[in-house]
Amino acid sequence: MIGEATADPSPRRRASLEVLRAEAADERSVLVEERLRAGEDPWEFMSQLPSVDEIVVLLLRSERILPPHAVRPDHEVSDRVLRRIVDDYPQLAPTVWSMLEPAEPERAWTPRVRRDAA
Repeated sequence: MIGEATADPSPRRRASLEVLRAEAADERSVLVEERLRAGEDPWEFMSQLPSVDEIVVLLLRSERILPPHAVRPDHEVSDRVLRRIVDDYPQLAPTVWSMLEPAEPERAWTPRVRRDAA
């Protein structure tokens, strides 16, 4: 039986925001390098990549969502986790609030789950 996804009440790590941003900057540079090596034009793809703070939020979010729906949590679980990130890292609040807005269709990495139109 598949249960509901839950948010982890205690994060696995409590790294400083500077450390998290450094890790995210490294991750972003890898994404850029992969796309450049594939022959893509940076003028076309740079605006599609998440910012360093967006990567930090995505990494923190992925650490805090527990199975069985860790791949596709519903919007309520995702929103709750994102709000908890703001509590732990207030400097990320503007980034989190922008990620809580409706999904941008051209940015496939967005953490929002599309809500069914019913």
